[in-house]
Amino acid sequence: MKIVFIADFFVEQVLGGGELNNEECINILKNKNFDVIKIQSHLVTPDLLNTNKDNKFIVANFINLTEECKNLLQTLQYVIYEHDHKYLKTRNPQNYENFKAPPDQIINYDFYKNSQAVLCQSGFHLSIVEKNLGLDNIVNLSGNLWTLDTLDLMKELCAKDKLDKCSVLQSPIAHKNTRQAVRFCEYKKRDYELVASAKHEEFLDKISNNKTFVFFPKTPETLSRVVVEARMMGMSVITNKLVGAAQEAWYAHKGLQLIEEITQMRERIPNTVLEKLGVH
Repeated sequence: MKIVFIADFFVEQVLGGGELNNEECINILKNKNFDVIKIQSHLVTPDLLNTNKDNKFIVANFINLTEECKNLLQTLQYVIYEHDHKYLKTRNPQNYENFKAPPDQIINYDFYKNSQAVLCQSGFHLSIVEKNLGLDNIVNLSGNLWTLDTLDLMKELCAKDKLDKCSVLQSPIAHKNTRQAVRFCEYKKRDYELVASAKHEEFLDKISNNKTFVFFPKTPETLSRVVVEARMMGMSVITNKLVGAAQEAWYAHKGLQLIEEITQMRERIPNTVLEKLGVH
């Protein structure tokens, strides 16, 4: 049996948080001796699905998946590894009061309903999905996946001396809200440093130079890898109520203790994915 992993993009095309998580999930499954096939959603065809009808499917981001293929997948065995809110026309629940969209804004309902599970990043993420879809197949994975090399790097960065300054994510993406984080630091008369996300290792090294990370996203963050990374590197975090990670029980820890918990997720999360796929 094979596992077909469908996504709009993989790390070869886009180096985003969802893609990094997916890649590590794939690598862990391969290390468990599963044959995992990666295919971009725009390349999925009915013939490919029919050829793999006896296999299992993990569907991550699927914006470029055709309606025909979504309908055909509903006759097969698949889970949706949800990274945001693709059941909404806007993909942004912040547009609606209490994050609940009117019925005419819901899309892909049957695709979510007929999956074996909708795998969410946090309880906060799950609550929004549940509020809009009202389904009973929604699961909280409560975390993300990092490589062992990255976790080892964060152990080193956790131990280094830090300046009494704030790190602020310098992002051109409006909903990451760099402007408000800067305004906060200036209002509180806190020294701050804008940190751009270049190469991931360099970004982690720069952001961990300081004791505090300030981040006020405008839209709900299903988890927020950068916030979790800051906590793993021993930093305090100043944020708002839109960060999913901050509402998980393990978030109370930081530094080496949190790194250990995140390391254990490398076993727990893929096992949950396999369980929901019906693979034992």
